[in-house]
Amino acid sequence: MRIVMSCALGAVLAFYISWGQTPQAASGSAPQKKQGGRGGPRGPGPMDSLLVKDWKPDSSLVVPVTNVPKAKFRAIDVHSHTYLRTPEEIANWVRTMDAVGIETTVVLSGATGQQFDSLVELFLKPYPGRFQLYCGIDTTDIDAPDYPQRATAELVRCYRKGARGVGEISDKGSGLSRSQLLPRDKRLHPDDRRLDLFWDKCAELKLPVNLHMADHPSAWRPPDAHQERTPNYQQYNQYGHDVPSYEEVLALRDRALDRHPKTRFILCHLGNQGNDLASAAKLLDKFPGVYMDISARAYEVGRQPRFATKFLTKYKDRVLWGTDLNPSQEMYHAWWRLFETTDEYMPSDTGWRLFGLDLPDSVLEPLYRGNAKRLLNWEKM
Repeated sequence: MRIVMSCALGAVLAFYISWGQTPQAASGSAPQKKQGGRGGPRGPGPMDSLLVKDWKPDSSLVVPVTNVPKAKFRAIDVHSHTYLRTPEEIANWVRTMDAVGIETTVVLSGATGQQFDSLVELFLKPYPGRFQLYCGIDTTDIDAPDYPQRATAELVRCYRKGARGVGEISDKGSGLSRSQLLPRDKRLHPDDRRLDLFWDKCAELKLPVNLHMADHPSAWRPPDAHQERTPNYQQYNQYGHDVPSYEEVLALRDRALDRHPKTRFILCHLGNQGNDLASAAKLLDKFPGVYMDISARAYEVGRQPRFATKFLTKYKDRVLWGTDLNPSQEMYHAWWRLFETTDEYMPSDTGWRLFGLDLPDSVLEPLYRGNAKRLLNWEKM
């Protein structure tokens, strides 16, 4: 008994000593000298007025930096937008794609009507095969009796014009009709019966749907000192807004997935569950016809490289690569470095440091292109 108690007492003493305190000082029973903890001495200094959003530390860590100028397999970016809008800008985008090893970019326009038609002229006519163009959903007069038929007719028209998918369809709780914030019981969500005909037509035409539901879960936390992501992301914060909870928005999504098993849904940003890949895995197991893209979530997989590698390996036929970022060689190179190297402590926009996944070819090829070739609609106009 004495030996056990001595060991326990020794462990307690070691704990307090490691923090520069005696047990008496920690309990407040004796005066204590002000000391720093493990981080060293603390006190006023010139950095006290520095704002977190302005803190951009230069690391002293010296680690290997691997330059990967081209993707190992000719890649297909399944998640981009109309970032560039002039013929000259699009031509430069194609040159950048050639330089970094991208075969095709999927442009998620979310557009309908004349706006979509103008994008056909800008992207598809000059560069057949280099871009795919997705359309949106007509959300005008959603309470009209003919709304389901009208929205579906516009989908068919866009398909005949060249649309090969639908998206990005975004709902963070305020509904799909964003021209005005409707009362909660009037909002159009993906599980709404008014969209049943639309989703069924997507399945019939083999048009994948890029679906964005909710956002990073930190967006439902107060925008205060405990926020996980930097202030750069505060524009996405939903705290205090008239929207359902993060969990309730995902439930809206799951009801739509459950009711439309023949429609090919691609959940962007790892379904906004990249912070909890175990829950993402459960979702993929529950809905075998559902897929995810990894766009704008390099920071999620890069901060948990071992667990993420296991996830991407197990679900190598279910995850597609996309960027959701303005096209530049540097941006694409950062993705190749993340996936193809063992480099450590790589910078990211979140402020978190990332670690290379060093994915094997058996995972890299379907991620970069194999899944896109198999799942997307490649029918020519």
